[in-house]
Amino acid sequence: MPLANSFVPSPDAFALEPRYPLDVSFCRTCSLMQLLDVIAPEVLFRHYVYVTGTSETIAAHNRQYAGTLVDRLHVGADDLVVEVASNDGSLLKCFQPYGVRTLGIEPATNIAEMARADGIHTVDCFFSGPAARRIRETHGPARAVIANNVLAHVDDPQDFLAGCKALLAEQGRVVIEVPYVRDLLERLEYDTIYHEHLCYFSVSTLVRLCDAVGLSIVRMEHVPVHGGSLRMYAGARDEWGPHASDVLAWTDEERRLGLGGLAHYERFAAGVSASRRAILALLESLRSEGKMVAAYGAPAKGNTLLNYCGIDTRLLSYTVDKNPLKVGQYTPGMHIPVLPVSTLIERQPDFVLILAWNFAEEIMRQQEEYRQRGGRFILPIPAPRVV
Repeated sequence: MPLANSFVPSPDAFALEPRYPLDVSFCRTCSLMQLLDVIAPEVLFRHYVYVTGTSETIAAHNRQYAGTLVDRLHVGADDLVVEVASNDGSLLKCFQPYGVRTLGIEPATNIAEMARADGIHTVDCFFSGPAARRIRETHGPARAVIANNVLAHVDDPQDFLAGCKALLAEQGRVVIEVPYVRDLLERLEYDTIYHEHLCYFSVSTLVRLCDAVGLSIVRMEHVPVHGGSLRMYAGARDEWGPHASDVLAWTDEERRLGLGGLAHYERFAAGVSASRRAILALLESLRSEGKMVAAYGAPAKGNTLLNYCGIDTRLLSYTVDKNPLKVGQYTPGMHIPVLPVSTLIERQPDFVLILAWNFAEEIMRQQEEYRQRGGRFILPIPAPRVV
């Protein structure tokens, strides 16, 4: 598979596009679902095209998130909140109304510069245990260390969490969001599997990981963002004691469901194959009827789906996206042109395949004029359906 966020600037570069194995493995010992082929982070993240500030859904999530942390952790004006993989600073910006000091850590140099231009103090580096110690010496300890959708990206999650722990002030907490493997399996969200996502966590695997670095999980929440995610609150074990009892209840439920056994994952694999057949059958049928199909969104998950299913410009004329870093380029592998969102009204395709299905409600609301003109939407996951 090509790298899911490595968009191609022109047809001249199609033949030069690298591809890498994308196989998902299950560990019978610790029950972690993971990739074994690791791409160097400098290749994946130094120049990045994903920005968090283009979605209304994420903006609302960030505002709620910041308010919750300020209230629950009693964060005051003298406290420091550090976000690892802070992207364009959209979340840290939500702490500004509370007068909280913030610091972003972002390895993508182009995205870090965007954050600094927007007034968010950002350190441009890859996060690690040694980096955490340097940051603490320079900026002081943190009341909260936030890491959203990044723990799954790192090849050494123990070092990552140990670094988060090293940054904490007394009674500070690490707050991490990761996609929940239970949702991925039950909703057949296979398109969220790509080279950046090395690990797919359950509560049980997070408990084992925290045990390894001396963290205790004091609270676990399920949040709807990105198709279903876990929000973990953890602190140093010598301050917080053992894992909370309700967290251990999650692990009991996962054992009952069979998340620690291979059969659950074998059923998932069979469902993935069936989903591909169904999507291709629908698109081939529409093509035979002379219908024009476009797509909405050029997310990394969409590129997994397009490449796995083999959906190219024969079945999908183009896709549109709000992110200016993607518009004018071609999707990895299948080379679908990425055009501005206004193209949907200008060309009025018969159907729009929503590749960014985790924002489907927002997208369909924004594209009400397209619908009123007779356009229809296709949601691809878990099984394709026209809405």
